[in-house]
Amino acid sequence: MAEQQVFPTKGNLILSKKALQLAALGYELLDRKRNILIRELMSLVDKAGELRGSIEETYKEAYQALQLANISIGIVTPYANCIPVETGVEISTRSVMGVELPEVSLEEKPMKVTYGFSQTDSQLDKAFLAFDRVKRTTVLLAEVENSIYRLSVAIRKTQRRANALQNIIIPKNEQIVKYITNSLEEKEREEFSRMKVIKAVKVKKDAVNKMRVRKDG
Repeated sequence: MAEQQVFPTKGNLILSKKALQLAALGYELLDRKRNILIRELMSLVDKAGELRGSIEETYKEAYQALQLANISIGIVTPYANCIPVETGVEISTRSVMGVELPEVSLEEKPMKVTYGFSQTDSQLDKAFLAFDRVKRTTVLLAEVENSIYRLSVAIRKTQRRANALQNIIIPKNEQIVKYITNSLEEKEREEFSRMKVIKAVKVKKDAVNKMRVRKDG
């Protein structure tokens, strides 16, 4: 057993009690961290559900608009190629209990139409606006879903550490403290019994010596 590998001294008892206190404190902090992360996760899960529903509807509207534009003016690929690639996506992070969560933003800038109007109509404009909404909703969903993934990983790690403290480290230190305490108490009882025997022998010896003195006198 682990406690048998520890020599039962007062010094080791103090160290073991301190280790037990630190383990208990560590478990309390991990439990608090886990609860905070779970609350953050649940709020993001709700938000992700709303965004998924929104983005499905936004994609549906965008592709319907694109289909109507294709019907109205023919294949829109040449006009789509006139639209520049989006480079305004910025990624930063925020920390929640030491977990770095992404913050994805899209640069706010005036919407600029880069295709001509002479050979296009309002259907292409509707598709252009619809896909702009798709882009912005996708940015939000990417932030939320990536945060959910990171929180899920952090919660699993925190849970494993908390379980290790609760089920292994704390019980082990409790056993060691109990073993050392019992051993020291047993030594104290043995020492008390030994001193009692020595005292009894001394009293008896003193009594015998007094009797001899009286007899000789």
